[in-house]
Amino acid sequence: MPDSASRKFIDLIFQTSSKWANWDPPIPIKVGSFGKIDRQTGVFIADGNIYDEAFQESLKQQGLMIDLSHPSCQPIMGAVEEDMIMSSMDVKKSEISITPKVSALDLASTSFKAEFQFQEGKRGAVLVMHKPQQEYIPRGRVLSIIHEAHQLRDKYIVSSIFTCPGYYLYLSNRSAERVTLALTANTSLTTSIDVSAGGEASIDWWTDAQAAFLRKAFDKAGQYRYTPLFDLKRRQHWFKRTFRGAEVQSTEDNMWIKCPQPWDPLDEDGKEDIVYDEVRQGLLVLRINLDL
Repeated sequence: MPDSASRKFIDLIFQTSSKWANWDPPIPIKVGSFGKIDRQTGVFIADGNIYDEAFQESLKQQGLMIDLSHPSCQPIMGAVEEDMIMSSMDVKKSEISITPKVSALDLASTSFKAEFQFQEGKRGAVLVMHKPQQEYIPRGRVLSIIHEAHQLRDKYIVSSIFTCPGYYLYLSNRSAERVTLALTANTSLTTSIDVSAGGEASIDWWTDAQAAFLRKAFDKAGQYRYTPLFDLKRRQHWFKRTFRGAEVQSTEDNMWIKCPQPWDPLDEDGKEDIVYDEVRQGLLVLRINLDL
């Protein structure tokens, strides 16, 4: 399931968080990017960015007067957060069990440690971010004004991202595996490091997982170079509501809605469910017959 693996992982994380996972976190995703989702892989493909000069010039030509280069319109950096764990609904997190492999670790040096139990016969997903930091479009004026921009028609826009210096993502193989994960300075169990002689204990992820769908990285310099998670919104067509005869203007929240997955429910291998599709087609035919 090469392509469907990414879509299954993204789908599972979305179900539990309403946010989009980046299957390849070293590939940067920028706040303000707009584009589409590849239905087969679940990967976001950017067509442009609202902070590009070309987009700014286009706004002027459309009469949408806002200077996105102004500091008040630029993306806001949030505070650095504690380690963030996201897992699909059937995954159970617990304390580490002491096994021969685990006992060889210096658990006192670990800044993060956990164990995940996956369910038999079902795919499970885990995403861990070390000290993530959120960056986001300021609420209020920006999205409200660019809502009418022609380039954003039928597009998704990245409203926020989470970057971090280290990430771990795992998609289970349906065998009820139990996976141990730790972020430690003692990751090498075969090579000793003489710190007193000038050696350096390198911080990295340690895991006993043996699976094809495992990705992890840690930047030794602590740079925030990975983007494992982001938020997508899609514009609604402009509308006005009335309440007791009074006209009510739309707000940013109903002008820009969170994006649902652009695919039908997936089976355990990340393929669109044939049974669901057949039922949907049957209902469509019934509706057409009733209209006739």
